[in-house]
Amino acid sequence: MGLTSSRESPFLGRKFRQPPTLPVERCVPSPAVQPADHAPFRSILARGGDSVRKTPNRTRVGRGAVGAVLAATLVAGFGPAAVAAPAASDVAAAPAAATPVTTLANWPSPSGSVKVNATVPVPSSGLDGGMKRYYGIGDGGQSEKQDPMFELAPGATLRNVIIGAPAGDGVHCKGNCTLINVWWEDVGEDAATFNGGSSYTVDGGGARSGSDKVFQHNGAGTVTIRNFRVENSGKLYRACGNCSTSHQRHVVLQNVTATKVKTLVGINSNWGDTARFSNITVVGDSGRKTKICTRFQGVKKGSEPKELGSGPDGKHCLYRDSDIAWR
Repeated sequence: MGLTSSRESPFLGRKFRQPPTLPVERCVPSPAVQPADHAPFRSILARGGDSVRKTPNRTRVGRGAVGAVLAATLVAGFGPAAVAAPAASDVAAAPAAATPVTTLANWPSPSGSVKVNATVPVPSSGLDGGMKRYYGIGDGGQSEKQDPMFELAPGATLRNVIIGAPAGDGVHCKGNCTLINVWWEDVGEDAATFNGGSSYTVDGGGARSGSDKVFQHNGAGTVTIRNFRVENSGKLYRACGNCSTSHQRHVVLQNVTATKVKTLVGINSNWGDTARFSNITVVGDSGRKTKICTRFQGVKKGSEPKELGSGPDGKHCLYRDSDIAWR
C-alpha cells in the first residue's frame, strides 16, 4: 500500500483521495515507572474509619493511618532525591580573626653593662642578654669593615639586648635568624646585616642614629620588621644595590613607627625586589617629606645604584595611603 489510495465516488463520479490506514500501537508504561501495587490501600480504604480499633480477629485502620502509609509510599516511590550536605570544601571558611596590633615598647633602661673587646658568637641555641647593655667594638662611626658586636649562627635568636656605642657593625646573621627586643642606642656602621639565609625576623626593639641605614640586606630571601621604632636615621632598610652577588630580596614592615627618618625602605626594582607595608606611623613630619619606599637600579659591585623613583607602584612598593599614618 502506498501513502494514499483511490476509489470511485458514487456521488460525484470522480475519484478522491482517502487517508491511509495507519497502524495502531499500544502504549505500554515503561517498567521503570510502573505504579506500585495499590491493592493494600484499596483494602484499607474499603474499611474506612478514623481510629484504629482492635477486635479479636483483626485490626481496623482509620483514615489517619492510611494517610501516613500513602505518604511514606509516595515519598519512597516518587519523592525527590535526598539532598546531600555540602562538602567541607564547598563551604566558605569564616574569616580569620585579625591579629591585634602590638603596642610598641618604650626605650628601656639597661639592667647592667657588658664591655666586649671582640665579637660575641651566638650559637644556634641563641642568647638572652637579660636587657644588659653591650658595647666596646669599633670606632662608633660609619667606616666599613668593622667587626660586628654579635655574630649569629644559622637559626640563632638574639633577644633582650641593648647595644650601646661603640658597637662596630652591630649584628651579623650568617643564616636565618631572629632578633627579639633588641635595641640599638647609637647605630655605628649598620645595626644588623642579613646574609646567608632566606628568612630573617626583627620583632620588637628599636634603633637610633643610623646616619646611613639601620638594616642591610645582602643575602637572598625576606626580612620581616615588626613592632619596631626607628629614630634619627637615613634608611630603616636597604636591599644591597651593588653587592658582589645580586639577589631578589623582599622586606615586610608591620607596626613600625618612624621619627625623623629620610627613607623607610630602599629596594632594587630591576632585580624583582618587593616591599610591603602595614600599620606604619610617621611622627613629626607634617610636610610628609619622608619617603616610604624608594626604588633603585641595582648595579654590579663597584658602581653606585641609581634612584628611579618613590611611592607605591603596585609591583615593587606595595602599600596604600591607609597603611601610612602621619602624626
